[in-house]
Parts: sequence; structure tokens; C-alpha cells
Amino acid sequence: MGSTEGFAWSSEAVSHVGTVRKVNEDSCLDRPEKGLWVVADGMGGHAAGDVASQAITAALDEMPAADSLAQLADQVERCLRDVNTRLVKLAEDSEKQTIGSTVSVMIARNSHAICIWAGDSRVYRLRKGTLEQLTQDHAMVEDMVDVGLISQEEAEHHPQANRITRAIGAAPEVFVDMDIFELQKGDRFLLCSDGLYKELQPADITKILKGRGNRAKAGVDLALDRGARDNVTVITVTIN
Repeated sequence: MGSTEGFAWSSEAVSHVGTVRKVNEDSCLDRPEKGLWVVADGMGGHAAGDVASQAITAALDEMPAADSLAQLADQVERCLRDVNTRLVKLAEDSEKQTIGSTVSVMIARNSHAICIWAGDSRVYRLRKGTLEQLTQDHAMVEDMVDVGLISQEEAEHHPQANRITRAIGAAPEVFVDMDIFELQKGDRFLLCSDGLYKELQPADITKILKGRGNRAKAGVDLALDRGARDNVTVITVTIN
């Protein structure tokens, strides 16, 4: 539980290896007392994806206290750039092609929150019954949708659907996207790796966020019921 200036929040986090893989390359950070939530998804098909995702969450967890949301956002951005540099060097030293991870971060302070992300891990918000995806995937198919080459529906089943265009550790320089918004009492947020939304439709996520109990567990359980082959990680945050 965390709170600042009239807003309070609670959160839950659950991560599962999925139905096929032997290693969970996802990592998450659930720190409501800091107003900090993170999902990192180690890049599948690359060596040491779990090393990359855990490096991200460990570094963000060790950040010093910040006086303001803007200062905290700056710290997160610097931290992700530092981890990127370390992962690129680690890959070079170990002669691995890539040691990388996507990341989605939400930070909250006072009456505002910020999403910061690289890759295709997502943040959703349910506000007054309406679900909105707050992040935009850094993915090849998303770029194709933006320029009108394919539809959003076609993107979901495209052969290049798993090709991401940004990740921590994927290139010597990394750029993250950032978006700030006001909080409202009753807002419910969901951060997740792609293992969740590959199996669930937006209507499923809406139903989960409208539900009671441990919503993160409900999301993971539903994805597993549908045969999730990938690692599945979910954090849910409720603004009170």
C-alpha cells in the first residue's frame, strides 16, 4: 500500500513460466510504497534474457528516493540507460549476440503518474469502465499499422508479430518513450509482458480489472487456462 496527498494505491504482482518453457525470463517489481511498478520481459530466443530482465528490476529497485515525480522519471531513464550500457558490454564480453529485455514502468506521485517503456511490454488503464492501452508497442508490426500497410487485426497474426524495434540491451544507445497523466480515484492499471495479451482480448483484461480479489493472479490464471506458452507476468494497481 502506498499513498501521497489524498491518493492511495494498492497492487499485486504475479509471474509464471508458462506451460512450455523451463526458464522464466520475465522479472517484475511491485513497490507501492515507492509508487514504482515494473515489468521486464527478457528477449525470447536470445541467451540470458532472464539476466537482462533481472538486471533492470534490480537496478530500478536500488534507485534512491526522489523528491518529485519529474526527478523520479529522470532517475528511471538514467537507470535504464546505464543498464543498457552494461548489458551491451556483457553481451560483447560473453560473445553473445544480444542480452536484452523489454520494459514497462509506471511511477506515481501525488496526483500524477508516468509510464516509461521500451519494447512491447504494456500498461493498460481501466477508467470509468473504459479500457485504454497507455503504451504503444515498439514493434515492427506496430510501425506497419501506423503507416497503413496492415490493420491492427492483421498485426496480431502477422509472421513478424514478435519482432520488436526497441529493448534494453539491444543496441549501444536506447530511447525510451514516456507519457504523463493525471490519476483519478477508481483508476485501475495493469502492467504485463506479452505472454498475457497474446492469450487475452481487451474484453478479458477489462473483466479482470473490474473483478475483485487478486486481479494479477486472475490474469495469469486465465492466460494459463488458454495454454500460454510464453512467460506471463502481470501487475495490477488500484487507485483509491
